[in-house]
Amino acid sequence: MSRNAESTAFRSALEVIRAVEPRVADAIGAELADQRESLKLIASENYASPATLLAMGNWFSDKYAEGTVGRRFYAGCQNVDTVEALAAEHAQELFGAAHAYVQPHSGIDANLVAFWAVLADRVESPALKKAQVRQVNDLTEADWFALRRELGNQRMLGMSLDAGGHLTHGFRPNISGKMFDQRSYGTDPATGLIDYDRVAEAAREFKPLILVGGYSAYPRKVNFRILREIADSVGATFMVDMAHFAGLVAGKVFTGDFDPVPHAHIVTTTTHKSLRGPRGGMVLCQPELADQVDRGCPMVLGGPLPHVMAAKAVALAEARRPDFADYAQRIVDNSQALAEGLLRRGAKLVTGGTDNHLVLIDVSGYGLTGRQAEQALLDSGIVTNRNSVPQDPNGAWYTSGIRIGTPALTTRGLGTAEMDQTAELIHTVLTQTTAGANADGTPSKAKYTLDAGLADKIARQATDLLATYPLYPGVDLS
Repeated sequence: MSRNAESTAFRSALEVIRAVEPRVADAIGAELADQRESLKLIASENYASPATLLAMGNWFSDKYAEGTVGRRFYAGCQNVDTVEALAAEHAQELFGAAHAYVQPHSGIDANLVAFWAVLADRVESPALKKAQVRQVNDLTEADWFALRRELGNQRMLGMSLDAGGHLTHGFRPNISGKMFDQRSYGTDPATGLIDYDRVAEAAREFKPLILVGGYSAYPRKVNFRILREIADSVGATFMVDMAHFAGLVAGKVFTGDFDPVPHAHIVTTTTHKSLRGPRGGMVLCQPELADQVDRGCPMVLGGPLPHVMAAKAVALAEARRPDFADYAQRIVDNSQALAEGLLRRGAKLVTGGTDNHLVLIDVSGYGLTGRQAEQALLDSGIVTNRNSVPQDPNGAWYTSGIRIGTPALTTRGLGTAEMDQTAELIHTVLTQTTAGANADGTPSKAKYTLDAGLADKIARQATDLLATYPLYPGVDLS
Protein backbone atom coordinates (compact mmCIF):
# COMPACT_ATOMS: atom_id res chain seq x y z
CA MET A 1 0.00 0.00 0.00
CA SER A 2 1.34 3.44 -0.86
CA ARG A 3 1.76 6.04 1.84
CA ASN A 4 -0.83 8.24 0.19
CA ALA A 5 -3.30 5.36 0.24
CA GLU A 6 -2.66 4.70 3.94
CA SER A 7 -3.15 8.35 4.87
CA THR A 8 -6.27 8.62 2.77
CA ALA A 9 -7.74 5.44 4.27
CA PHE A 10 -7.26 6.39 7.92
CA ARG A 11 -8.04 10.07 7.45
CA SER A 12 -11.28 9.22 5.65
CA ALA A 13 -12.24 6.72 8.34
CA LEU A 14 -11.78 9.34 11.05
CA GLU A 15 -13.86 11.85 9.10
CA VAL A 16 -16.71 9.36 8.93
CA ILE A 17 -16.43 8.62 12.65
CA ARG A 18 -16.16 12.30 13.56
CA ALA A 19 -19.45 13.01 11.86
CA VAL A 20 -21.18 10.71 14.36
CA GLU A 21 -19.13 10.96 17.57
CA PRO A 22 -16.20 13.38 17.38
CA ARG A 23 -14.92 12.39 20.81
CA VAL A 24 -14.22 8.87 19.60
CA ALA A 25 -12.36 10.23 16.57
CA ASP A 26 -10.34 12.47 18.87
CA ALA A 27 -9.47 9.55 21.16
CA ILE A 28 -8.31 7.45 18.19
CA GLY A 29 -6.08 10.26 16.98
CA ALA A 30 -4.76 10.87 20.49
CA GLU A 31 -3.88 7.18 20.88
CA LEU A 32 -1.79 7.26 17.73
CA ALA A 33 -0.03 10.42 18.96
CA ASP A 34 0.66 8.87 22.37
CA GLN A 35 2.05 5.69 20.86
CA ARG A 36 4.25 7.65 18.50
CA GLU A 37 5.84 9.61 21.34
CA SER A 38 6.42 6.95 24.02
CA LEU A 39 8.84 4.05 24.31
CA LYS A 40 6.50 1.07 24.22
CA LEU A 41 8.26 -1.70 26.12
CA ILE A 42 5.26 -3.79 27.14
CA ALA A 43 6.28 -7.30 26.06
CA SER A 44 2.72 -8.28 25.11
CA GLU A 45 2.10 -5.30 22.80
CA ASN A 46 3.11 -4.56 19.24
CA TYR A 47 2.04 -2.52 16.21
CA ALA A 48 -0.12 -4.23 13.59
CA SER A 49 0.38 -3.23 9.97
CA PRO A 50 -1.99 -0.76 8.28
CA ALA A 51 -3.30 -3.63 6.14
CA THR A 52 -4.10 -5.67 9.26
CA LEU A 53 -5.78 -2.73 10.97
CA LEU A 54 -7.87 -1.88 7.93
CA ALA A 55 -8.97 -5.50 7.53
CA MET A 56 -10.88 -5.17 10.81
CA GLY A 57 -12.98 -2.16 9.80
CA ASN A 58 -15.41 -3.59 7.24
CA TRP A 59 -18.71 -5.35 6.60
CA PHE A 60 -17.53 -8.67 8.01
CA SER A 61 -18.28 -7.11 11.39
CA ASP A 62 -21.98 -7.38 10.56
CA LYS A 63 -22.03 -11.16 10.11
CA TYR A 64 -23.01 -13.95 12.47
CA ALA A 65 -21.08 -17.10 11.64
CA GLU A 66 -21.45 -19.70 14.38
CA GLY A 67 -20.07 -23.03 13.32
CA THR A 68 -17.05 -23.73 11.13
CA VAL A 69 -16.13 -23.47 7.48
CA GLY A 70 -18.90 -25.06 5.43
CA ARG A 71 -20.97 -25.89 8.53
CA ARG A 72 -22.59 -22.66 9.70
CA PHE A 73 -25.72 -22.11 11.75
CA TYR A 74 -26.43 -18.99 9.67
CA ALA A 75 -26.91 -18.61 5.94
CA GLY A 76 -24.87 -16.29 3.76
CA CYS A 77 -21.44 -17.05 5.25
CA GLN A 78 -19.62 -17.96 2.04
CA ASN A 79 -17.28 -14.97 2.32
CA VAL A 80 -16.63 -15.65 6.00
CA ASP A 81 -15.72 -19.20 4.98
CA THR A 82 -13.16 -17.75 2.59
CA VAL A 83 -11.33 -15.61 5.13
CA GLU A 84 -11.49 -18.19 7.93
CA ALA A 85 -10.13 -20.89 5.62
CA LEU A 86 -7.35 -18.56 4.47
CA ALA A 87 -6.38 -17.71 8.05
CA ALA A 88 -6.30 -21.40 9.01
CA GLU A 89 -4.30 -22.29 5.88
CA HIS A 90 -1.70 -19.60 6.60
CA ALA A 91 -1.46 -20.72 10.24
CA GLN A 92 -0.95 -24.37 9.31
CA GLU A 93 1.74 -23.53 6.77
CA LEU A 94 3.46 -21.00 9.00
CA PHE A 95 3.70 -23.24 12.05
CA GLY A 96 3.71 -26.68 10.42
CA ALA A 97 0.51 -27.53 12.29
CA ALA A 98 -1.86 -30.35 11.40
CA HIS A 99 -4.92 -28.26 12.27
CA ALA A 100 -5.63 -24.59 13.04
CA TYR A 101 -8.68 -23.01 14.65
CA VAL A 102 -8.69 -19.24 14.24
CA GLN A 103 -11.98 -18.25 15.89
CA PRO A 104 -10.94 -17.52 19.52
CA HIS A 105 -11.39 -13.87 20.45
CA SER A 106 -8.42 -13.82 22.85
CA GLY A 107 -5.73 -15.94 24.43
CA ILE A 108 -8.01 -16.80 27.35
CA ASP A 109 -10.66 -17.99 24.90
CA ALA A 110 -8.08 -20.07 23.06
CA ASN A 111 -7.06 -21.71 26.33
CA LEU A 112 -10.69 -22.43 27.22
CA VAL A 113 -11.20 -24.08 23.85
CA ALA A 114 -8.13 -26.22 24.47
CA PHE A 115 -9.17 -27.18 28.00
CA TRP A 116 -12.67 -28.17 26.98
CA ALA A 117 -11.43 -30.02 23.92
CA VAL A 118 -9.40 -32.23 26.25
CA LEU A 119 -12.35 -32.62 28.63
CA ALA A 120 -14.96 -32.98 25.89
CA ASP A 121 -15.91 -36.58 26.55
CA ARG A 122 -16.75 -35.76 30.17
CA VAL A 123 -18.59 -32.45 30.02
CA GLU A 124 -22.06 -34.01 29.76
CA SER A 125 -21.93 -35.34 33.32
CA PRO A 126 -24.95 -34.99 35.63
CA ALA A 127 -22.94 -32.89 38.05
CA LEU A 128 -22.15 -30.30 35.40
CA LYS A 129 -25.76 -30.12 34.26
CA LYS A 130 -26.84 -29.60 37.86
CA ALA A 131 -24.22 -26.89 38.35
CA GLN A 132 -25.42 -25.04 35.28
CA VAL A 133 -28.79 -24.25 36.85
CA ARG A 134 -27.03 -22.10 39.48
CA GLN A 135 -25.07 -18.93 39.12
CA VAL A 136 -21.38 -19.75 38.81
CA ASN A 137 -20.52 -17.07 41.36
CA ASP A 138 -22.78 -18.78 43.90
CA LEU A 139 -20.93 -22.07 43.79
CA THR A 140 -19.05 -22.85 46.98
CA GLU A 141 -15.60 -24.37 47.24
CA ALA A 142 -17.30 -27.67 48.07
CA ASP A 143 -19.45 -27.36 44.92
CA TRP A 144 -16.37 -26.90 42.77
CA PHE A 145 -14.64 -29.83 44.45
CA ALA A 146 -17.65 -32.08 43.83
CA LEU A 147 -17.88 -30.92 40.23
CA ARG A 148 -14.21 -31.60 39.55
CA ARG A 149 -14.56 -35.03 41.15
CA GLU A 150 -17.57 -35.85 38.99
CA LEU A 151 -15.67 -34.77 35.89
CA GLY A 152 -12.79 -37.07 36.74
CA ASN A 153 -10.96 -35.01 39.36
CA GLN A 154 -9.07 -33.35 36.52
CA ARG A 155 -5.70 -31.92 37.36
CA MET A 156 -3.47 -29.38 35.71
CA LEU A 157 0.26 -28.85 36.24
CA GLY A 158 1.67 -25.55 34.97
CA MET A 159 4.28 -22.91 35.67
CA SER A 160 3.68 -20.83 38.81
CA LEU A 161 2.69 -17.19 38.44
CA ASP A 162 5.77 -15.82 40.18
CA ALA A 163 8.03 -17.98 38.00
CA GLY A 164 6.49 -16.53 34.84
CA GLY A 165 3.31 -18.57 34.28
CA HIS A 166 -0.05 -17.13 33.32
CA LEU A 167 -3.29 -16.63 35.22
CA THR A 168 -5.17 -18.85 32.74
CA HIS A 169 -3.05 -21.89 33.56
CA GLY A 170 -5.22 -23.06 36.43
CA PHE A 171 -5.13 -20.19 38.93
CA ARG A 172 -8.17 -19.48 41.08
CA PRO A 173 -9.05 -15.94 39.90
CA ASN A 174 -9.49 -17.38 36.38
CA ILE A 175 -12.14 -19.90 35.34
CA SER A 176 -9.36 -22.43 34.72
CA GLY A 177 -8.80 -22.45 38.48
CA LYS A 178 -12.42 -23.52 38.93
CA MET A 179 -12.22 -26.21 36.27
CA PHE A 180 -9.00 -27.83 37.44
CA ASP A 181 -7.27 -28.99 40.57
CA GLN A 182 -4.06 -27.09 39.86
CA ARG A 183 -0.49 -27.48 41.00
CA SER A 184 2.49 -25.39 39.91
CA TYR A 185 6.08 -26.05 39.03
CA GLY A 186 8.47 -23.22 39.75
CA THR A 187 12.04 -22.43 38.84
CA ASP A 188 15.37 -23.09 40.52
CA PRO A 189 15.75 -20.51 43.33
CA ALA A 190 19.42 -20.01 42.51
CA THR A 191 19.16 -19.60 38.73
CA GLY A 192 15.52 -18.77 37.99
CA LEU A 193 15.56 -21.51 35.34
CA ILE A 194 13.13 -24.40 34.90
CA ASP A 195 14.39 -27.54 36.62
CA TYR A 196 13.02 -30.30 34.40
CA ASP A 197 13.84 -33.01 36.92
CA ARG A 198 11.61 -31.25 39.46
CA VAL A 199 8.85 -30.89 36.87
CA ALA A 200 9.07 -34.64 36.22
CA GLU A 201 8.95 -35.35 39.94
CA ALA A 202 5.88 -33.13 40.37
CA ALA A 203 4.17 -34.83 37.42
CA ARG A 204 4.81 -38.30 38.83
CA GLU A 205 3.40 -37.27 42.20
CA PHE A 206 0.42 -35.22 40.97
CA LYS A 207 -0.46 -37.18 37.80
CA PRO A 208 -2.05 -34.27 35.92
CA LEU A 209 -4.53 -34.66 33.13
CA ILE A 210 -2.91 -31.65 31.39
CA LEU A 211 0.70 -30.52 31.59
CA VAL A 212 0.98 -26.89 30.51
CA GLY A 213 4.11 -25.36 29.04
CA GLY A 214 4.52 -21.72 28.10
CA TYR A 215 4.79 -18.47 29.97
CA SER A 216 4.13 -14.74 30.09
CA ALA A 217 7.24 -13.62 32.00
CA TYR A 218 9.97 -16.26 31.67
CA PRO A 219 12.96 -14.81 29.80
CA ARG A 220 14.46 -18.06 28.54
CA LYS A 221 13.80 -20.80 26.01
CA VAL A 222 11.81 -23.84 27.09
CA ASN A 223 12.68 -27.38 26.02
CA PHE A 224 9.34 -28.69 24.82
CA ARG A 225 10.74 -32.10 23.87
CA ILE A 226 11.57 -32.78 27.52
CA LEU A 227 8.18 -31.54 28.70
CA ARG A 228 6.43 -33.81 26.19
CA GLU A 229 8.44 -36.76 27.49
CA ILE A 230 7.34 -35.87 31.02
CA ALA A 231 3.71 -35.63 29.90
CA ASP A 232 3.89 -38.99 28.14
CA SER A 233 5.44 -40.61 31.19
CA VAL A 234 2.32 -39.88 33.26
CA GLY A 235 -0.28 -40.12 30.49
CA ALA A 236 -0.97 -36.36 30.43
CA THR A 237 -2.04 -34.24 27.50
CA PHE A 238 0.73 -31.76 26.73
CA MET A 239 -0.55 -28.26 26.04
CA VAL A 240 1.63 -25.24 25.25
CA ASP A 241 0.53 -21.62 25.50
CA MET A 242 2.88 -19.79 23.14
CA ALA A 243 1.00 -16.49 23.13
CA HIS A 244 4.09 -14.49 24.00
CA PHE A 245 6.63 -16.10 21.71
CA ALA A 246 4.55 -17.20 18.72
CA GLY A 247 6.37 -14.70 16.52
CA LEU A 248 9.70 -16.28 17.42
CA VAL A 249 8.31 -19.69 16.43
CA ALA A 250 6.83 -18.30 13.21
CA GLY A 251 10.11 -16.55 12.41
CA LYS A 252 12.08 -19.78 13.00
CA VAL A 253 14.12 -18.30 15.84
CA PHE A 254 12.80 -21.10 18.05
CA THR A 255 13.26 -24.44 16.29
CA GLY A 256 13.83 -28.08 17.20
CA ASP A 257 13.31 -28.76 20.90
CA PHE A 258 12.28 -25.11 21.40
CA ASP A 259 9.44 -25.15 18.85
CA PRO A 260 6.32 -26.37 20.70
CA VAL A 261 4.22 -27.29 17.68
CA PRO A 262 5.87 -30.66 16.83
CA HIS A 263 5.89 -31.71 20.48
CA ALA A 264 2.56 -30.60 21.95
CA HIS A 265 -0.82 -32.25 21.55
CA ILE A 266 -2.39 -28.80 21.49
CA VAL A 267 -0.95 -25.28 21.24
CA THR A 268 -2.68 -22.00 21.98
CA THR A 269 -1.60 -18.49 21.13
CA THR A 270 -2.63 -14.92 20.71
CA THR A 271 -2.12 -13.22 17.37
CA HIS A 272 -1.25 -9.71 18.54
CA LYS A 273 2.00 -9.99 20.51
CA SER A 274 5.24 -11.01 18.79
CA LEU A 275 3.13 -12.32 15.89
CA ARG A 276 2.18 -8.68 15.15
CA GLY A 277 -1.43 -9.31 14.15
CA PRO A 278 -4.85 -8.20 15.42
CA ARG A 279 -6.01 -8.80 18.96
CA GLY A 280 -7.25 -12.38 18.99
CA GLY A 281 -6.46 -16.01 19.70
CA MET A 282 -5.80 -19.26 17.88
CA VAL A 283 -5.51 -22.99 18.58
CA LEU A 284 -3.22 -25.44 16.79
CA CYS A 285 -3.61 -29.14 17.46
CA GLN A 286 -2.94 -32.71 16.44
CA PRO A 287 -5.59 -34.41 14.25
CA GLU A 288 -7.14 -36.40 17.10
CA LEU A 289 -8.26 -33.20 18.84
CA ALA A 290 -9.38 -31.31 15.73
CA ASP A 291 -13.07 -32.20 15.91
CA GLN A 292 -13.36 -31.11 19.53
CA VAL A 293 -11.38 -27.92 18.96
CA ASP A 294 -13.66 -26.96 16.06
CA ARG A 295 -16.59 -27.07 18.47
CA GLY A 296 -15.14 -24.08 20.33
CA CYS A 297 -18.15 -22.10 19.14
CA PRO A 298 -20.66 -22.54 20.67
CA MET A 299 -18.94 -24.70 23.32
CA VAL A 300 -17.19 -21.78 25.05
CA LEU A 301 -17.02 -19.02 22.44
CA GLY A 302 -19.66 -16.60 21.30
CA GLY A 303 -20.10 -15.88 17.63
CA PRO A 304 -16.85 -15.69 15.67
CA LEU A 305 -15.58 -12.24 14.72
CA PRO A 306 -15.23 -12.48 10.93
CA HIS A 307 -13.60 -9.05 10.62
CA VAL A 308 -10.87 -10.11 13.07
CA MET A 309 -10.42 -13.45 11.27
CA ALA A 310 -9.90 -11.44 8.07
CA ALA A 311 -7.21 -9.44 9.86
CA LYS A 312 -5.65 -12.65 11.17
CA ALA A 313 -5.45 -13.94 7.59
CA VAL A 314 -3.64 -10.76 6.54
CA ALA A 315 -1.22 -10.82 9.48
CA LEU A 316 -0.45 -14.52 9.05
CA ALA A 317 0.20 -13.95 5.34
CA GLU A 318 2.63 -11.19 6.35
CA ALA A 319 4.35 -13.54 8.78
CA ARG A 320 4.99 -16.02 5.97
CA ARG A 321 7.11 -13.47 4.11
CA PRO A 322 10.91 -13.86 4.34
CA ASP A 323 11.36 -10.50 6.08
CA PHE A 324 9.37 -11.71 9.08
CA ALA A 325 12.13 -14.14 10.00
CA ASP A 326 14.58 -11.23 10.01
CA TYR A 327 12.17 -9.28 12.21
CA ALA A 328 11.87 -12.17 14.68
CA GLN A 329 15.65 -12.50 14.97
CA ARG A 330 16.01 -8.76 15.55
CA ILE A 331 13.49 -8.99 18.40
CA VAL A 332 15.82 -11.37 20.22
CA ASP A 333 18.95 -9.41 19.30
CA ASN A 334 17.36 -6.26 20.69
CA SER A 335 16.14 -8.02 23.82
CA GLN A 336 19.62 -9.35 24.56
CA ALA A 337 21.20 -5.94 23.88
CA LEU A 338 18.69 -4.33 26.25
CA ALA A 339 19.50 -6.91 28.92
CA GLU A 340 23.22 -6.43 28.48
CA GLY A 341 22.83 -2.66 28.73
CA LEU A 342 20.90 -2.97 31.97
CA LEU A 343 23.37 -5.47 33.44
CA ARG A 344 26.33 -3.19 32.69
CA ARG A 345 24.56 -0.46 34.64
CA GLY A 346 24.03 -2.68 37.65
CA ALA A 347 20.43 -3.81 37.19
CA LYS A 348 19.39 -7.19 38.58
CA LEU A 349 17.68 -9.37 35.97
CA VAL A 350 15.74 -12.56 36.63
CA THR A 351 17.85 -15.46 35.22
CA GLY A 352 20.63 -12.96 34.54
CA GLY A 353 19.56 -12.25 30.95
CA THR A 354 17.24 -13.41 28.19
CA ASP A 355 16.90 -15.84 25.27
CA ASN A 356 13.66 -14.41 23.95
CA HIS A 357 11.72 -11.17 23.55
CA LEU A 358 11.43 -10.12 27.18
CA VAL A 359 13.55 -8.99 30.10
CA LEU A 360 12.43 -9.12 33.73
CA ILE A 361 14.04 -6.54 36.03
CA ASP A 362 14.05 -7.13 39.78
CA VAL A 363 13.59 -3.52 40.90
CA SER A 364 14.06 -4.30 44.58
CA GLY A 365 17.71 -3.53 43.91
CA TYR A 366 16.63 0.06 43.31
CA GLY A 367 14.67 0.07 46.56
CA LEU A 368 11.35 0.12 44.70
CA THR A 369 8.30 -2.02 44.17
CA GLY A 370 7.14 -2.88 40.68
CA ARG A 371 4.20 -0.53 41.03
CA GLN A 372 6.43 2.41 41.95
CA ALA A 373 8.85 1.67 39.13
CA GLU A 374 6.07 1.21 36.56
CA GLN A 375 4.53 4.60 37.31
CA ALA A 376 7.84 6.45 37.51
CA LEU A 377 8.80 5.08 34.10
CA LEU A 378 5.39 6.02 32.68
CA ASP A 379 5.87 9.58 33.99
CA SER A 380 9.08 9.57 31.94
CA GLY A 381 7.56 8.42 28.66
CA ILE A 382 8.55 4.74 29.05
CA VAL A 383 5.62 2.33 29.00
CA THR A 384 6.21 -0.95 30.87
CA ASN A 385 4.25 -3.17 33.22
CA ARG A 386 4.95 -4.41 36.71
CA ASN A 387 5.34 -8.15 37.13
CA SER A 388 6.06 -10.66 39.86
CA VAL A 389 9.51 -12.19 40.21
CA PRO A 390 10.19 -15.66 41.66
CA GLN A 391 9.34 -15.82 45.38
CA ASP A 392 8.10 -12.23 45.16
CA PRO A 393 7.68 -10.71 48.66
CA ASN A 394 5.34 -8.02 47.35
CA GLY A 395 2.77 -10.32 45.78
CA ALA A 396 1.04 -10.04 42.43
CA TRP A 397 -0.37 -6.52 42.86
CA TYR A 398 2.61 -4.43 43.95
CA THR A 399 5.26 -6.90 42.71
CA SER A 400 9.03 -6.55 42.74
CA GLY A 401 9.59 -6.66 39.01
CA ILE A 402 9.22 -4.77 35.75
CA ARG A 403 8.67 -6.75 32.58
CA ILE A 404 9.95 -5.17 29.38
CA GLY A 405 9.97 -6.48 25.83
CA THR A 406 11.24 -5.54 22.39
CA PRO A 407 8.64 -6.62 19.76
CA ALA A 408 7.08 -3.15 19.39
CA LEU A 409 10.30 -1.13 19.27
CA THR A 410 11.74 -3.66 16.82
CA THR A 411 8.72 -3.12 14.58
CA ARG A 412 9.55 0.59 14.58
CA GLY A 413 13.07 -0.21 13.41
CA LEU A 414 15.13 0.43 16.53
CA GLY A 415 18.28 -1.65 16.81
CA THR A 416 20.82 -2.74 19.38
CA ALA A 417 22.42 0.71 19.71
CA GLU A 418 19.04 2.20 20.59
CA MET A 419 18.47 -0.60 23.10
CA ASP A 420 21.57 0.50 24.98
CA GLN A 421 20.25 4.07 25.04
CA THR A 422 16.91 2.74 26.27
CA ALA A 423 18.68 0.86 29.06
CA GLU A 424 20.34 4.13 30.09
CA LEU A 425 16.98 5.94 30.24
CA ILE A 426 15.39 3.15 32.31
CA HIS A 427 18.34 2.96 34.70
CA THR A 428 18.38 6.74 35.17
CA VAL A 429 14.70 6.86 36.07
CA LEU A 430 14.93 3.95 38.50
CA THR A 431 18.03 5.27 40.25
CA GLN A 432 16.45 8.69 40.65
CA THR A 433 13.13 7.40 41.99
CA THR A 434 12.74 6.94 45.74
CA ALA A 435 10.06 5.02 47.59
CA GLY A 436 7.50 7.14 49.42
CA ALA A 437 5.75 6.80 52.77
CA ASN A 438 2.16 6.57 53.90
CA ALA A 439 0.54 9.29 56.01
CA ASP A 440 1.46 7.42 59.19
CA GLY A 441 5.11 7.27 58.18
CA THR A 442 5.17 3.60 57.23
CA PRO A 443 6.80 2.63 53.93
CA SER A 444 4.45 2.75 50.95
CA LYS A 445 4.44 0.17 48.18
CA ALA A 446 2.75 2.59 45.78
CA LYS A 447 3.93 6.13 46.51
CA TYR A 448 7.23 7.40 45.16
CA THR A 449 9.17 10.56 44.49
CA LEU A 450 10.69 11.52 41.14
CA ASP A 451 11.75 15.02 40.20
CA ALA A 452 9.25 16.28 37.61
CA GLY A 453 11.98 18.08 35.70
CA LEU A 454 13.97 14.87 35.35
CA ALA A 455 10.89 12.95 34.23
CA ASP A 456 10.19 15.56 31.56
CA LYS A 457 13.83 15.44 30.43
CA ILE A 458 13.76 11.65 30.07
CA ALA A 459 10.44 11.83 28.20
CA ARG A 460 11.96 14.31 25.73
CA GLN A 461 14.98 12.06 25.29
CA ALA A 462 12.68 9.11 24.64
CA THR A 463 10.79 11.11 22.02
CA ASP A 464 14.07 12.18 20.41
CA LEU A 465 15.23 8.56 20.31
CA LEU A 466 12.07 7.61 18.46
CA ALA A 467 12.16 10.50 16.01
CA THR A 468 14.35 8.60 13.56
CA TYR A 469 11.94 5.67 13.63
CA PRO A 470 8.47 7.11 12.98
CA LEU A 471 5.46 4.94 13.78
CA TYR A 472 3.17 4.37 10.81
CA PRO A 473 5.16 6.77 8.63
CA GLY A 474 2.62 6.35 5.85
CA VAL A 475 -0.22 7.66 8.00
CA ASP A 476 -0.64 11.43 8.14
CA LEU A 477 -3.84 12.49 9.89
CA SER A 478 -3.29 16.24 9.53
